[in-house]
Amino acid sequence: MCQFKFVILFLFCLAFTAEKTDADWWHKKAVMMVKNQIEKRGVHDERVLRVMRETPRHLFIPENLKDVAYEDGPLPIGEGQTISQPYIVALMTELLQLRGKERVLEIGTGSGYQAAILSPLVKQVYSIEIVKSLSENAANKLKKMQYNNVTVKWGDGYQGWLEHAPYDAIIVTAAPDQVPQALIEQLQPGGIMVVPVGTHFQKLKIISRIQGYEIREKNIIPVRFVPMVHSEKTIYDSNKLDTIE
Repeated sequence: MCQFKFVILFLFCLAFTAEKTDADWWHKKAVMMVKNQIEKRGVHDERVLRVMRETPRHLFIPENLKDVAYEDGPLPIGEGQTISQPYIVALMTELLQLRGKERVLEIGTGSGYQAAILSPLVKQVYSIEIVKSLSENAANKLKKMQYNNVTVKWGDGYQGWLEHAPYDAIIVTAAPDQVPQALIEQLQPGGIMVVPVGTHFQKLKIISRIQGYEIREKNIIPVRFVPMVHSEKTIYDSNKLDTIE
């Protein structure tokens, strides 16, 4: 009997050690990712940096890419789409100037990683994804991981999500030719939208709504995002998007 109990205890300890080792693996990678890729490029919001360190990026990509989850670049997630480069995720999140009480609209759920980053930083996240399989997978994953303040729906991001408007902040993870008017209208006066805009040459912009529909634009950096499309258009293959230096 004693020998049996010893075997059970040994197996339990072995499983615990394996689980701890796996957690140590990705957490060390995430810490180095933040230090070398994000802080060195000028992102300094400690709340954003902390969430980037604590969010398991490897769980939002295909299993066969797990080993490169924390490297400096975008990665394919299926359906011709990608998870954004870590630096871009952190930069766009910092630019929203979040304080913790915001209701945020995300256009382009993708893998769900950006929504997972936003979740602990805000009151509520509403996220729209035009690719049905991605929206379903992201919704299921976020629910399973207990990101309980994130709501995902399948739909056309150009229309926004009027039901829950206005929003304190809007983040767009695909590039429209110009900022959709519906999104401006759904932004709270005094609110901020971070959006890449353009076709072949894109700029990451901060759109601030002043009063009424008056807006102020500020260019941040050149970027390369998947084009933002309406539901009737063909989804662009983004597997070879560039890394921002």
